[in-house]
Amino acid sequence: MRNPDAPNTLTQATTPATLAQRARAALTSDFAPVVALAIATFVGHMLVAGNYGYFRDELYYLVAGQRLGPGYVDFPMMIALLAALMNLVAHDALIAIHVIPALAVAALVIVSGLMARALGGSRYAQGLAALATCATVTFLATGSLFSMDILDALWWSLGAYVIILLVKRDDPRLWVAFGLVAGLGLLTKLTILFFGLAVVLGALLTSRRRDFLTPWPWLGALIAALGLLPYALWNAANGFPTVQFWHNYGGLSGGGPVGFLANQLLTINPFNLVIVIAGIVFYFRGRAGKPWRLLGWAYVILYVGLTLINAKSYFLSPIYPALYASGALLLDWKTEAGRWRWARPTYPVVVALSAILLAPLAMPILPPAAFAAHYGWLTGAGNSADGQGQSAFPQYLGDRFGWDTMTANLARAYDSLPANQRAQACIFTENYGEASALTLLGKADHLPPVISGHNMYWYWGTGKCSGAVILAIGPTQSDLAQTFGSVRQVGLNRCADCQPEENNLPIYLCTQPRVAIAGAWERARHLN
Repeated sequence: MRNPDAPNTLTQATTPATLAQRARAALTSDFAPVVALAIATFVGHMLVAGNYGYFRDELYYLVAGQRLGPGYVDFPMMIALLAALMNLVAHDALIAIHVIPALAVAALVIVSGLMARALGGSRYAQGLAALATCATVTFLATGSLFSMDILDALWWSLGAYVIILLVKRDDPRLWVAFGLVAGLGLLTKLTILFFGLAVVLGALLTSRRRDFLTPWPWLGALIAALGLLPYALWNAANGFPTVQFWHNYGGLSGGGPVGFLANQLLTINPFNLVIVIAGIVFYFRGRAGKPWRLLGWAYVILYVGLTLINAKSYFLSPIYPALYASGALLLDWKTEAGRWRWARPTYPVVVALSAILLAPLAMPILPPAAFAAHYGWLTGAGNSADGQGQSAFPQYLGDRFGWDTMTANLARAYDSLPANQRAQACIFTENYGEASALTLLGKADHLPPVISGHNMYWYWGTGKCSGAVILAIGPTQSDLAQTFGSVRQVGLNRCADCQPEENNLPIYLCTQPRVAIAGAWERARHLN
């Protein structure tokens, strides 16, 4: 029996005084600034989550979520699984789908702070590493998009955090945890292969090469390979279309070595350059960073390798939180006393202000006219108030505009057809963005089935479409005339602030097919 005079520990644990003490301890802990920045990041992204509209790729992934499979031409299955989840819980609502990237970028901020803490960083270093991550332009952009890119960055940083812990504890068994993170990464995006290879080569260039005499790195590699297995099997069953996609993909067009270097400044935020340089110095100069030098080598290997294959600049972005963590630690030491002490409060303020100023460049914040007036000179985009000229936005923002207009224009063209043609009609588009928009947004207008030869849409096939009556948008009239005996324009798609390639597109009615749709389908295939 309980002693009635004994203190009630449950009551004590929940008294206001105890709760206040715990709250005070949390707010004054070294990690509190990191948590505050993560929360601010999440809230900031959710405040603009409903602006503009669906991005082209978001629509594509949402369609993929309704057609689940072990792999897709241009991405592994993770984003489609998440899309299926969002369809189940929120019916693909615009704001709801952006919860996932907002949570991912907030988690990335947390991991950046954890890396700084694991390296031995103080409250200042942890907060500065997290702040630099918040201010990275690439993460501002990808954190506002439902895509695999911000998840990819999160896996890279989690992998780097595991490596830091592995070295700190001198525990090669953590290669298994690294393999698990890499496996999740391979279910998300193939670019983590670059990171994994760079880490392994970095380890071989340092004393960590001894780890490969143990079973743990090999077990980690096996676990990582399991993450790639569904995609590999799907590719093998379909003739390895992903190889052809990457061969044609414009992602390997980074503008050469000079362009790659120059674009790094914009993707990371020019004001983060100081912390990046400090991070490199930490890993390669002095005894403090020597144990973790393999991460420094990983950055060098990635930079050189991605430059040589002419990759786009943002491919390198996920490695930067590992440099922010080490750079913040070094800056903490250098500004604690002496002539650089003035920079201790000044530099974080400058980085924070730069994040606020650059956020509209990456996130859906400003109206088109305001964006063109204040940021158009940075992106080379013009203004298009009437929908006739160039978009006010660069592609990564502009591809959120115009899809509802396109859907309405196709609906008008479809409704204008005679009843017998409407009964047989299908819609054919040039690219997956058009097809996905019409597939999802066209449900309310009861549009007919949508098909396309672009990427995964080709593998999804023609369905019940007979090919007898086609409404086409995107292909030229001359191209369509090779397959149909009658091709006439029945509409025109004009859209304000959409991308130029989607503006002023004729809508054609195609009838009298020259060949059966099965025979024409192989020619429609294009992977890029």
